[in-house]
Amino acid sequence: MAQTHETIPSGDVYGPGTFMDKTFIPAPQDAARIFEYLAKSTPGFTKDRSIWQTANFEGSSLPTIPGPFKAPLVAAALHAMCGVVAHEIVEDRDGTPASTQKVSVNTDHAAIWLATIYSASVNGKSIPELAKSHQLSGLFQPDFQQGWMSTPISQRTTALYKTKTPGVWYQLHGSLDSSPVLRSMGMDPGYPAKDLDDAYDYISRHVEQWTADELEMHNIKNGFCGSICFTPQGWSETLMGKRLADHPLVGYSRQSHAIPTPPIPLPKSSNDKRPLAGIKVVELVRIIAGPVIGCTLAALGADVIRVNCSRLVDLNALQLTLNTGKRTIDIDLAKEEDKSRLRELVSGADVFVQGFRPNAIARKGFGVNEILEMAGSRGRGIVYVEENCYGPDGPYHERPGWQQIGDAASGSSYVMGRSLGFKDGTSILPPLPISDMTTGLVAALGTLMALRDRARHGGSYRVTSSLVKADAIALEPEIGLYSPETVDQSKQLFKWGHIGPSQFVLEILDVVMDGWKSVFPQYFGSGPQSFMTSFQDGPWGPTENLKPVIQLGDSSLTPRWLTAAVPHCYYPQNIEWL
Repeated sequence: MAQTHETIPSGDVYGPGTFMDKTFIPAPQDAARIFEYLAKSTPGFTKDRSIWQTANFEGSSLPTIPGPFKAPLVAAALHAMCGVVAHEIVEDRDGTPASTQKVSVNTDHAAIWLATIYSASVNGKSIPELAKSHQLSGLFQPDFQQGWMSTPISQRTTALYKTKTPGVWYQLHGSLDSSPVLRSMGMDPGYPAKDLDDAYDYISRHVEQWTADELEMHNIKNGFCGSICFTPQGWSETLMGKRLADHPLVGYSRQSHAIPTPPIPLPKSSNDKRPLAGIKVVELVRIIAGPVIGCTLAALGADVIRVNCSRLVDLNALQLTLNTGKRTIDIDLAKEEDKSRLRELVSGADVFVQGFRPNAIARKGFGVNEILEMAGSRGRGIVYVEENCYGPDGPYHERPGWQQIGDAASGSSYVMGRSLGFKDGTSILPPLPISDMTTGLVAALGTLMALRDRARHGGSYRVTSSLVKADAIALEPEIGLYSPETVDQSKQLFKWGHIGPSQFVLEILDVVMDGWKSVFPQYFGSGPQSFMTSFQDGPWGPTENLKPVIQLGDSSLTPRWLTAAVPHCYYPQNIEWL
């Protein structure tokens, strides 16, 4: 039974619209409580408490990331929910009752999972070590970054800045090409900054000449990324905040307007007992949130083909982790013959994942209605999965967004600033790409439920997940924020380094990883407590990656990847399903 939990308004501590725990609950017990809260509030998730009780949590007591957020516990609960649905799928497939199975999640593992993109090592050297010794970029040919963020000024285009509006900061974002953003605001993209601090000061002087509303309208007009750093209450009072609040965290629904199709039993494999063995997934995504979906499904046994475009910019290092267990191909949707090839792959797929703006992908012929029609014509339903920034509808639905935009809009960056002692509106990124990782996990959970329901009832399904929603969940009073005293205890234990408004997410990852490796060396080694898994035959040589968080009672069902990560566009375009 979950432990009793109470919160109190904490506006004087963390700002308007925040709620703080009245008493401290150790992390594993709090994760169990959050699991029950999410289980109750997630449409389509089993309400059978005997199945809920199969989820078990362990780990250290104190928060394992800087700041007051319980993101690791939310992630732990969502992983456990994935494990529960995986057992339901196995019950339908094999007859093994889900209520007799066991799902285990370590909350420390769930915390480190939020830093997946920085957890890998190649030839015995970690990503941070490779980056600091300038060896990381040499691993990647071709260079998918294409010079993106190659100068101090381009790196600091994505940062938090004080505006002319008293007490209000703004998340500026260079997206994958900072030059247009800088030029539009009267700045020189070629400004010869001496270092990152000089670049931040240069941009600060320009941004502070704009009010927050002027920056917002400027970015909307030009189609750029960016967001006011709202307080949690401020966001909840916006029309977009109200629209998003109407949706559950995990959004999935049967598409009643689609062509009716019969139930599709989950495939059985004599060689692979994992829950999704035999399920085929096409993944059309970039950066972090989208690829997390496919990584999660691949660990559960799905055959995932990730579609990249060698013409488009991406972050090189992500290939080392977010392509694990997948095959990757090169398809350019600007070419008709490539679009035809993608349609061929989708025609054989059970799941189609896309991370582009809804109308942008529809104009290419791969919107939800086009894919549903394709699935109906073949007589077999499909699960259409989309992740975006602001949710499935509302006035900001089509605006571009990244992790940092979710952090700013939801109020998370404001709360992080307050947690670090600022009372003047100074906003700071929450540690780790929390919204990215959580958004991907939410979509994976929705996909599992949709596949379960397709097997039972037939039809096609749509799954949606949102960066802002993934951040906002941790600010709900039912989740609660840690008290400053608890946050300080964690700081004393991990001795977190400096975190400030100018830093990019990878710089904050460095700080957090240093703290973890000093306190939790056993998790990163090769001993029995290690959370790492090794691949000897990857394209980059021997590599280590973080294991999947979900552990199931039957080892033959437990998620695992069978193949090492591969580079983008690695396999020939004529790749076939396994």
